[in-house]
Amino acid sequence: MTTKTLWRPVGPEELALIEQTGMKAFPPRLPEQPIFYPVTTEGYAIKIARDWNVKASGSGYVTEFEIETGFLSNYDVEDAGGKEHQEYWIPAEDLPAFNGAIVGKIRVTHEFKPEATE
Repeated sequence: MTTKTLWRPVGPEELALIEQTGMKAFPPRLPEQPIFYPVTTEGYAIKIARDWNVKASGSGYVTEFEIETGFLSNYDVEDAGGKEHQEYWIPAEDLPAFNGAIVGKIRVTHEFKPEATE
């Protein structure tokens, strides 16, 4: 089986839900979240976690995981603002199948907190 490494920037609430699965699955999307978007580069995930998740949620995390390439072949890589900003757009209803195609565990590779001011 061939796998591909993807990343997903998350806030503390989503990370807690991932932890509840034993680091094996991403939580269902909320009604206002019709798309699940894992990203194709660690740098892009870091930027989102650091620059967006920290401001929105108080902290940001980068998760990394392996997924079967056969499953991903059903989806196109979407350009979200340049070659460095590419992601997959997985419809919310496909997330259970996406989770089933994850190989191994989801790992947290980076954590970001607000910078202390003096």
